[in-house]
Amino acid sequence: MKTCFCGILISLSACCLSMPWMAYGQQPMGEDIGRYAMEQKAWPIVGKVKTAQGDPVRGATVIVAPLIALGPRVLTTDALGEFHTQFVVNVRQDHEFGVTLSAKKKGFQTAHGYADFDLSGKPWTISLTLRGPDDDLNQLSPADLISGLAPKLKQLGPAEGLAEKSAKDYARGLADFLDHNNPERAVPLLSKVLANNPTCIGCRTMLGLAEMGWCDWDEAQNTFIESVNATLHDRTKGRPEPLVAYGTWLNWQHETEKAEAFFQEALKFAPEDPLALQELGRTILALQQPEAANPVLKRALAAGAGTEARLLYIESCLGDSKSDEAAAEMNRYLSGRDVKTMPIRVRQVFASVQNRKKVESLFAKNKPEKNQDHIDFLQHPPASLVPGLVPAKDQEQLSSILEGVGKMVEELVKTYPNTMSLEVIQQEKLSRKGVVGETQTQKFRYLCIAPHEREGPSLTEYRADLAGTAAIPKGLSEGFMLTSGFTSAEFIFHPMYRPQSTFRFLGRQDVNGRNTLVVAFAQIPGKARFTGDFRNGNTVVTTLTQGLAWIDPANYQIIRFHTDLLAPLPEIRLQKESLNIDFNEVHFTHVRDALWLPQKVSVTLDWNGSQFRNQHDYSKFEVFNVDATEKIGKPKTTVESTQDPKESTISQ
Repeated sequence: MKTCFCGILISLSACCLSMPWMAYGQQPMGEDIGRYAMEQKAWPIVGKVKTAQGDPVRGATVIVAPLIALGPRVLTTDALGEFHTQFVVNVRQDHEFGVTLSAKKKGFQTAHGYADFDLSGKPWTISLTLRGPDDDLNQLSPADLISGLAPKLKQLGPAEGLAEKSAKDYARGLADFLDHNNPERAVPLLSKVLANNPTCIGCRTMLGLAEMGWCDWDEAQNTFIESVNATLHDRTKGRPEPLVAYGTWLNWQHETEKAEAFFQEALKFAPEDPLALQELGRTILALQQPEAANPVLKRALAAGAGTEARLLYIESCLGDSKSDEAAAEMNRYLSGRDVKTMPIRVRQVFASVQNRKKVESLFAKNKPEKNQDHIDFLQHPPASLVPGLVPAKDQEQLSSILEGVGKMVEELVKTYPNTMSLEVIQQEKLSRKGVVGETQTQKFRYLCIAPHEREGPSLTEYRADLAGTAAIPKGLSEGFMLTSGFTSAEFIFHPMYRPQSTFRFLGRQDVNGRNTLVVAFAQIPGKARFTGDFRNGNTVVTTLTQGLAWIDPANYQIIRFHTDLLAPLPEIRLQKESLNIDFNEVHFTHVRDALWLPQKVSVTLDWNGSQFRNQHDYSKFEVFNVDATEKIGKPKTTVESTQDPKESTISQ
C-alpha cells in the first residue's frame, strides 16, 4: 500500500538561550523545557481484511511492523474485518513513517501490504485481501505471470522513463524480488523508484508484479490499473506487459469477457507476443469458443509459447470437434512418457482426450440406424409426451424462441439469489413392468447458490439435514440410486452452450391449461460440454442427452423439461436415463421478480437389467444470505459402497 500525503515539516522554534552559563547537557528549567523536548507524533494504522469477493474476514491475525526500530504489533480483526492501532514516534527522528502488514487466517494465503505516511497523519483505511490457495489449474498461475513478464522489464533506462540516478535502486529492487525471493524488501525500493520516476510504465508494472508476488493483492491491482491507463493514455510510450497483467487479473476474477479486450490490446503493441497469444487463447476457451481459440493458440506455439499453450491447444481441438488431432497432439506431447508421472494439469488434459474418444466411440456404436428401438426426439418424439401437439408448419420461429429462452436463462444466472427449500426425495426400485418395490424417503434442506467465482453459467447445490448439519442422501449401500444437479438442466439453452446442440421447433401444446411452445433438442457428440455423468463405483462415463422443453410464449420461461439419453450405452449396460422436471413460479419477499424453479423432478434409470426411480419434491422456498451457507458448510464427498452404486448427475 503506497499513499503519500504532502505536508509541512513543523520545526522547533529557534531562540537565544537566556542562561549562557548553563553547562552542556543540562536542561533549561520551568516553562522552557518544552522548547527542547522532542516533538512526538501519533501515526494511526486503520485497516480491513476481506476475501476476494469483498466479504469481511473476522478473527484474522494482522501483524503491523514499522520500518523503523519499533516492535511489531499483533492484532485481530473484529466482526467487520477491521483492525486499528497507532504508533507514537519522535518527529525529529522520522519525518515519514512506513509499515509492512501481514494478514493470516487458516484456509487462506497470507496477505501482505506496505503503507507509508507523512506528517499529515491523516488516517486512511489499508485494505488487505485474503485469497484461497492458487489451485485453479485452468488459470495462469501468479508465478508463471511473473516469470513471463519480469524478464521483459529488467532492462529499462531513460528512454523508458527510468532516470540514471534511480537505476541502482531499481536494480536492487529487482535483485531482492527476482533473485533473492524477498518481495517485502523489493516493494519499498520499487515504490521509491516509481515516486522518483512516475512516467516509467515498466517500473510501475514491475512494482505491481512484486506486490502480487508478495500477496499484496489490492495494491497490485491498483498498480496494474495505473499502468494500463498510462499505456492507453500515451501509446507512444505504452507497453504490452501491463495489459497482459491486468487481463490475467480479470481472468482470475472470472471477468472473462472484459479480459479478452486487454489481451487484444496488448497484441497491438506486440502482435506475436507468445504470452499474450496464449492468454488470449485461454480466455476465448473460457468463453466457450474453442473454434476461435484454436488458431490463436496455434499462433502462440509458433511464437514460442511453452507447455501450457500446448495443453490449451489440445483442449481447443477437443472443443472444436477435432478429437483425432487432440489425441495426436497429446501423444506428441507425451512422446512415450508415462502420463502417470506427469503433473496433474497434464493428467487432466490427457483424461479429457481419452474421455472424449470414449464418448464418441460409445455413441458411434449406438447410432439410431443400428438401434431401431431408439427414439429420435428431433424427428419423432414419444407420442406419450406430446398429446394434442399442433405441429409447426416451418422453423421460422425457432431462432426467436431460442433467443428469448437464452436471454431468460442468462438473466437467471446473473440475478439468481441464494435459495433454500425443503426437499423430499423418494428412492424407488422398480420391477421390469414398472411396479414400485422397495422404497425409502429422506428430507433435506436444499440450498442452491450462484457461486461468486465461476467460468460460465453454473449453480452449486448443497444439502443439510433438518437440524442444519451438512448431509448427503443415503442409499448407495442399499442398492438405491443417487441423483443430483437438475437445477441447471435448462442451461442447455444458455447462449454459451446453445451451439453444442441441435434444436427443432415441434409446435404448440396445452400443458395444464397453458399454451406452450415445444422445442426438441439433441446434443452433438464431440462438441457438447454441458454434459452429465453416470457413476458406477470408480467408473465415470459422460452422458449426452436429447429431449423436449415446453416454453411459455409470453415470457419464454421453461415450464416443463424432459431429457433422455442421446443413445443407449450397452457397453456400460445403460439402456435408459430419463429426467422430467416441472417448474413452478416462486415469489420471494425480498426479490422483485418471481423465479421459475423446479418443483417436481423424476429420474428413471434402466441399468444392468434393473430399474430405479427417484422423485424429488421441493417446497417452502426461501432466500438466504451467505452466512447461512457458512453455518451449514460443504457436504463431504459421497461415501463409496462395496456394492454397485449408481449415481446420475448433470454437470458442466
